Amino acid sequence: MRVTADHGVCVGAGMCALTAPGVFDQDDDGIVTVLTSDIEESHRDAVREAGILCPSGAIRVVE
Repeated sequence: MRVTADHGVCVGAGMCALTAPGVFDQDDDGIVTVLTSDIEESHRDAVREAGILCPSGAIRVVE
């Protein structure tokens, strides 16, 4: 599984950072930051959920 985020689309809702804090964070402007793009097994369900919950569709998850 790999994950990316489109900074130009992100609206700073923070659902990703709340749902999968080991994978996502937000910068000073509230825009998503991907902490790691190679996702460990223990974080995969949370990353999938973050992708679903993202209101702007900025999170892309590739299995």
